[in-house]
Amino acid sequence: MPRDLLRLDLREETSRITAFIQSTVERAGAKGVVVALSGGIDSAVVGALCVRALGKDRVLALLLPSDHTPPQDLDDARRLADTWGVRREEIPISGIVGAITSSTRAEGTKIAKANVQARVRMVLDYYRANSLGYLVAGTGDRSESLLGYYTKWGDGGVDFLPIAHLYKTQVRRLGTHLGLPKEVVEKPASPQLWPGHKALDEIPANYDKLDIVMHYLYDSKATPKEAAAVGGVPIGVVERVLGMHKNSEHKRAMPPSLESV
Repeated sequence: MPRDLLRLDLREETSRITAFIQSTVERAGAKGVVVALSGGIDSAVVGALCVRALGKDRVLALLLPSDHTPPQDLDDARRLADTWGVRREEIPISGIVGAITSSTRAEGTKIAKANVQARVRMVLDYYRANSLGYLVAGTGDRSESLLGYYTKWGDGGVDFLPIAHLYKTQVRRLGTHLGLPKEVVEKPASPQLWPGHKALDEIPANYDKLDIVMHYLYDSKATPKEAAAVGGVPIGVVERVLGMHKNSEHKRAMPPSLESV
């Protein structure tokens, strides 16, 4: 992988992000933060950073499993929360999701049903955060943001984003620096919005290659052909990245109005 993408002073980055968390919470007059802890790398890094920034008593870990959440993911999330010494609450969501999807006679698509799960989790995050005077800490990273690989008003519905400037590969390196378990750091990306769901079901390549491609496309302003060559991927992969980025522009912008068009 190109060295400029990997170049990250992990100690300085940890300090920079924790200061950002502290100032964001202070400016909002909030008492703490809610982190939706999935057992994956992104939420684990955000949780660890929030504990460093605010202390364990000002962080609530919310575990929101569905019926098809892998037991290992739930165990990892519990273990992380208990290691940090933060409060954790578990709210199974499948009953809530089922009540929503069964309330209409129309048969929803697979993606529509999956997005309901993400949006139910967002509602529960905010229910607890509003009840406590907390903010909702987002767990999205730069790789997911550029691809639009998240649910609008679901996991994209948060108050602030501590790691949205870091690519997935950088988040993994930061996770190792923060002392997270190896099995969490190396766990394959997986939204788990349906049984066996993996990120590779929907994205064109592994993040170790996609991050290089996106870094060259969006940070270095390289041509698609150049990005494909450096990333070691077919040009079709780059074209899919460009397509996903374009088609998800609406996720990264405020809803359009007559004054904005």
